[in-house]
Amino acid sequence: MAQPDSKKIFFENLSGAGKAIAVLTSGGDAQGMNAAVRAVVRMGLYVGAKVYFIHEGYQGMVDGGENIREATWESVSSMLQVGGTVIGSARCKDFRSHEGRLKAAHNLVKRGITNLCVIGGDGSLTGANLFREEWSGLLSELVQQGLIEADAVQKYSALHIVGMVGSIDNDFCGTDMTIGTDSALHRIIEVVDAIMTTAQSHQRTFVLEVMGRHCGYLALVSALACGADWVLIPEMPPEDGWEEKMCQKLSATRSRGTRLNIIIVAEGAIDRHGKSITSSFVKDLVVKNLGFDTRVTILGHVQRGGTPSAFDRILASRMGVEAVLALLETTANTPACVVSLCGNQSVRVPLMECVQTVKVQKAMDQKRFEEAVKLRVDPLLCAFLPQSNFNVAVLNVGAPAAGMNAAVRSAVRVGISEGHKMFAVSDGFEGFYKGQIKEIKWGDVGGWTGQGGSLLGTKRTLPAKHVDKIAEQMRKYNINALLVIGGFEAFLSLLELSAARGKYDEFCVPMVMVPATVSNNVPGSDLSIGADTALNAITTTCDRIKQSASGTKRRVFIIETMGGYCGYLATVGGLAAGADAAYIYEEPFDIRDLQANVEHLTEKMKTSIQRGLVLRNENSNVNYTTDFIYQLYTEEGRGVFDCRKNVLGHMQQGGAPSPFDRNFGTKISAKAMQWLSQKLVESYRKGRVFANTEDTCCLLGMHARALVFQPVVELKDHTDFVHRIPKEQWWLKLRPLMKILAKYKTSYDVSDSGQVEHVIHSRPKDSDASVAM
Repeated sequence: MAQPDSKKIFFENLSGAGKAIAVLTSGGDAQGMNAAVRAVVRMGLYVGAKVYFIHEGYQGMVDGGENIREATWESVSSMLQVGGTVIGSARCKDFRSHEGRLKAAHNLVKRGITNLCVIGGDGSLTGANLFREEWSGLLSELVQQGLIEADAVQKYSALHIVGMVGSIDNDFCGTDMTIGTDSALHRIIEVVDAIMTTAQSHQRTFVLEVMGRHCGYLALVSALACGADWVLIPEMPPEDGWEEKMCQKLSATRSRGTRLNIIIVAEGAIDRHGKSITSSFVKDLVVKNLGFDTRVTILGHVQRGGTPSAFDRILASRMGVEAVLALLETTANTPACVVSLCGNQSVRVPLMECVQTVKVQKAMDQKRFEEAVKLRVDPLLCAFLPQSNFNVAVLNVGAPAAGMNAAVRSAVRVGISEGHKMFAVSDGFEGFYKGQIKEIKWGDVGGWTGQGGSLLGTKRTLPAKHVDKIAEQMRKYNINALLVIGGFEAFLSLLELSAARGKYDEFCVPMVMVPATVSNNVPGSDLSIGADTALNAITTTCDRIKQSASGTKRRVFIIETMGGYCGYLATVGGLAAGADAAYIYEEPFDIRDLQANVEHLTEKMKTSIQRGLVLRNENSNVNYTTDFIYQLYTEEGRGVFDCRKNVLGHMQQGGAPSPFDRNFGTKISAKAMQWLSQKLVESYRKGRVFANTEDTCCLLGMHARALVFQPVVELKDHTDFVHRIPKEQWWLKLRPLMKILAKYKTSYDVSDSGQVEHVIHSRPKDSDASVAM
């Protein structure tokens, strides 16, 4: 599907010829750093620049020699799925001294490097900015010492720096998500899910200590993702007497029949007096006051290790390409910037504005904890509307998607917190018209967050054929509002219910839809619950499939993904897995394209590339089937490579939800319930709820930077109903990026690339970082 016409600025106009770019990783390692390095190298080479690795961070820059090496296309092959940083990282005392920075400048000038891409935390980026500010003075000193020629000062007069934040703590101001955070959450949730089974077996309490010396992000989000009983973070020290309150909470949970308790403690947790709260202290407290069998698990550096998640690979790849574009566009007056994520959009923010924005730490140091919480924590997690008393029904519609249960749990508990009576509808609208409706209480959704599939049950049945019976059930249970969680069928259902308002007053109530489908094909939302889990399933499988060819002769794998007519999974999964091609319905292809792809792959295979990966969306073309493409590649690649095929099928819909989907589902569903509460109050007149305007039947979706409520009727014009996809899809702009990283010659539209923004203006007031968890 073609993109809408626009003025496009292609990277050909931003030639990197004659430029030298160096990339280094500094400070603590984080999963996804290698994906960022790979993207910088390949995008840099693609625009004609020379690209250098600086091994061992700033230490390698100071030491020079073999630590600074020119990179090639092949030198970043097979590193996308590798954790840590393959070019090394080290703490460097030498770089903190003027003499050390002088040596570093000399080493860069010898190679003509005046563009630095630094992947690290705030300390690493602060050091880079100081280096940039001193640059001209350092060059003058080098001339005085006779180490460089006088004309080098003019030739290399400015040092340009672009940063990317690699940190599992997600503690950097100016970006919603840092590289490595999502992967760290994966490690934490894997451990928690494993611990919960043994905890239930023995009726134990587990105290988990996670990283976060000054930032409680990992602790808070992992607590949300696993449904923990208690969480302790540095920004929000508990009130005096918290020990007794926590024990009462744990005891109440057990009294409801729960066989386990989970307490998450950030390593930097403190009380109101600044005293450290350790995991061992919490354990002793529980044993002493309650006598529960209690164990401590300290995750430590496990959180830094392992394979990067699909989210981190995609984030790092997008940031790496954006960093190169930023370096190409920089001038002598351009400030050093950091490539950041705001919602679902790349932005560039001045580096020093980010580093100097330390309001959270200042508030904590001055014991202004409420202010620290407001600065750090999403208000969605802390505030609800005034209580009201209405009946709200929640149901799942369409195919199951991982994260649906987390969304239902969040809706039920937020609804109860706001005074509503919550009703669960089993099996979608089929269950609705059959009367499969019952009240659902707080404890009924315990432990739902980590469960895959749909515990309520879900069907594709649309309401139109049974609208009279559904209206009867609405009347019987006095349903005042509807929350529908699902995919394209859920969207169609709300359109049908909205149309039925003219005949049935029962549907004149606030209705909202939360998108949940692995296909990510719902109009009005960039992302859907479940898609991230599916992407991780695709990425993990592709990693294993490629690894199966390790040590064998050259081999190409043809992988079929789900998605209906939507190519999101094939495209973004291909970007995360390092695919050579991805065939989708939205970008028509013919036999000439297939032949060109085979020839391109054949040429790569004749060099050092050992494995190829081709993804195909299941409905990309009725004639060019997966079998056809497999046979074509097999025949045309004969003598150079052999082929294997794999249809991933419903494994993409199964499994436990990823941390992203658990938290996206939790937050978007909570926001939907708040909206319903507001609309219920607004539409309550003369003893009844009556809402029949378009803006009372909405879809809540992530759009660019914010969560936005959009009337479903207005989305009709943006929808291709025949193929069940939006007419415009943001991720199509990632396809050229995927092709560039696979060494294809193509044009990359940079008309909407990140622009430099001030930190305080980088987000709209109503923005929500749900996309970044």
